Formats: sequence, structure tokens, C-alpha cells
Amino acid sequence: MSNQSLGNKVALVTGAAGFVGSHLVAELKAEGYTVRAMVRDRGRLGMLDPAGIDLVVADITDRDALSRAFEGADLVFHIAALYREVRFPDSEYFRVNTEGTRNVFDIAQACSVKQVLHCSTIGVHSHIAHPPADESEPYAPTDVYQISKMEGEKIAFERLRSGAIGGAVIRPAMIWGPGDTRFLKLFRGIARRRLPLIGSGRVWTHWIYVKDLARAFRLAAEIPAANGELFIIAGNQPVLLCDVFTEIARCYGVRLLPVRIPVLPLQIAGRIVELICKPFGVEPPLHRRRADFFIKSRAFDCQKAARVLGFKAASSFLEELRSIAEWYRKAGWL
Repeated sequence: MSNQSLGNKVALVTGAAGFVGSHLVAELKAEGYTVRAMVRDRGRLGMLDPAGIDLVVADITDRDALSRAFEGADLVFHIAALYREVRFPDSEYFRVNTEGTRNVFDIAQACSVKQVLHCSTIGVHSHIAHPPADESEPYAPTDVYQISKMEGEKIAFERLRSGAIGGAVIRPAMIWGPGDTRFLKLFRGIARRRLPLIGSGRVWTHWIYVKDLARAFRLAAEIPAANGELFIIAGNQPVLLCDVFTEIARCYGVRLLPVRIPVLPLQIAGRIVELICKPFGVEPPLHRRRADFFIKSRAFDCQKAARVLGFKAASSFLEELRSIAEWYRKAGWL
């Protein structure tokens, strides 16, 4: 597909001001698409570069606003979601992640959008008991975020498999890269020698560099064989959590703390803090899900993405980690 033909395609990205959305906008713009970036607040663009794109304000829970935003779009990349924040009631996750996805597909069909590329999550599997897992792994969500994303994914599949609209579903692994704030705490805690390893560290982690993920979304839109399919998108190899800690420490020239904290006390403390903070709408400093990071294995077989999309991560795990560590250092985020 030539850049000239892509220039005539209007690609709308929901959640364009977010971490993944902003990188996807940059990928599409660089590849010649006419990009329409959908944000909830024109004054909060995060890392999104507004140059050369059409900025529209809409919310996936507002069907009228979606209709205006989607008019004339050829394809929609549905990235927007409500991530894990304890201050929100459970109903809000379903309103955004489940019913918001239904809205996106309903309005896309009404506006004659040709494709919707839906962003799900490997969280719909939660823990992989017998790694590596592939796209046939059963659903096994364990928290409201994961359940609401699973239900949204089911809606996406129902529409795609029925032939009502084209597109694909992407389940990204653990997303990291320049500008990420989610795993900044991990890098900062190790760099400052404030974060010890919790648990044994003998659990698998599987990462995807955000720029590679953006490329995978684009490929899924461009390759006809991807239509109606699901793809797990992850890096070239899973890595043990203890090795992640070791390599981050090496990047910053520090030694890991010599102590290890058992997981159970962290889980109990997280539960107590959540119960105290949630009624007041306050985001707690400690969550149960942070303990989950140290005890759940996530490792995946991505042969389907390689075979159908020709997708392969551009760099090794170590190259990705070092580039992120250096970006944080230069940005002064540590």
C-alpha cells in the first residue's frame, strides 16, 4: 500500500492523548495517513504532537459526540480505556471499557467506517499457569478492569466475526517505552535503591515496546489476512522479573537492595489501604494489583502475529530496557 493511497485514508485514534494513542498517532502520521486524534480534553494532550493532525474532542461514552468524530473516517483505532484506578466504582469500568466499546462499534457501523482495530489486553488471561500462552488461552480475568476489558473484547469479536465491520483485535503484552509513567515507578524505585524485590522474582514478564505496538496496530489494519483475527503482540522473549530488576540496576550503576519482601504482607496492606481510600474517591498509594505484578507469570507465543502480520519486535529486551532507562535519565524523571 503506497503512502499516496494512505494519505487519502482518514484514521481516527480514540484515546490519542494517552501513552499508546500518542505513539500510534505518530506512527500513522509518519506512514502517510490522514490522522484524526480523538481526545477528551483539548487542554490535556500529554505527549501527543498536534502538528499535522486533526484534533477532535469526544468521549467514547457520548454517542452523539462519537458520531461527529467518526464522520468521514475510513478506519478507527480504538485505544481509549479506563485503566486500574481504585477511586472509580466498578460500574465506571463497564461504562467505559465495555459499553464504550459497544458505542465505538455501533457508531463506526452507522458512519460506514470500514475497519475498527480494537485494543484489548493480556490482562484478560491474568496469570499464565503453563507458559507460553497463545491466542487460544482461555479467559481468566481476576479484577474489574480485566473483566470489563474482556467483555469489551467479546463485543468487538461479535461484530468482527459477524462480518458487520472489518478490523482486528490486538492484545498487547506489558507496554513500556519512552514517556511511560506506569513503569516509571519501577525504574525510579530501583535507581534510588528504594524498591526491593518482592517475592521470589521467578515469575515471567513479557513486554512490548510502545513503538513496536503502534506498528503492529498499523500492520493489522493494512494486511487483509488480519481481518476478523486476534493477535497477541509481545516482544521477542519473556524475561524473569528478577532479571528485570537486575538489568535496571545495572543501567543506573546501583546494587539491588539485599532484602526481599514476602508478597502476602503487601497483599494484605494493599487491601486495607484500598478499603480506606475508596469511599473517599482517593487513589490509594498501595494496591493489591501491585502485589499481583510480583506473583503472576505472563509469557506468550506470538507466532500468529509473525506469520500473519510479519510482526517482530525491532529490538531485544535489553535494548528496549536500556533505551527507556536512558530516556528517563535525560528527561529528569528519576
